[in-house]
Order: sequence, then structure tokens, then C-alpha cells
Amino acid sequence: MSQPERQRAAPRPDARATGGGAAIPLRVMPVASGPVLDGPTRQRLGRQLRALYDPVIDEALDPRLAELLRQLDADRTSGAPT
Repeated sequence: MSQPERQRAAPRPDARATGGGAAIPLRVMPVASGPVLDGPTRQRLGRQLRALYDPVIDEALDPRLAELLRQLDADRTSGAPT
């Protein structure tokens, strides 16, 4: 069975071909507003995300990470430069 031929992106112009080291800016194309989720859909997604993240949030924090966070808070409150 033969595989379909892959399309390749057009090559980007080389800096040497543009007459120097000037970078060519990327074109930004405006995107039409995407689909809008209705209220019940947003609520359902929120419940599903919460069900996924609650177990992660409830996990015990590694003691080394907890100590690092305490040190960062102490440095921040004492005004020490970071």
C-alpha cells in the first residue's frame, strides 16, 4: 500500500537571499472569532477539569519543594532581590 505524498511547506527565504542579515517578519493573519461555548457547555467543561485536577491538587507536596516555596515567600516579604 502506498502512502499519500506529504505536502511540504514552502521554504522560507534565506537571510543571504534578502540582501543581508535582516530577518523577515512573520505575517499575522487575523482569525475570525471562534466558536462560542454556551453556559451549560462551559459548566460541564469546568466540572470535568475540576475532576481531573482535584486529585493533583490534593497530592502531598514534596518536602524539598515545600521548603523552597517557604524560602521564596520569605525572600519576597523581606524585600530581598530575586
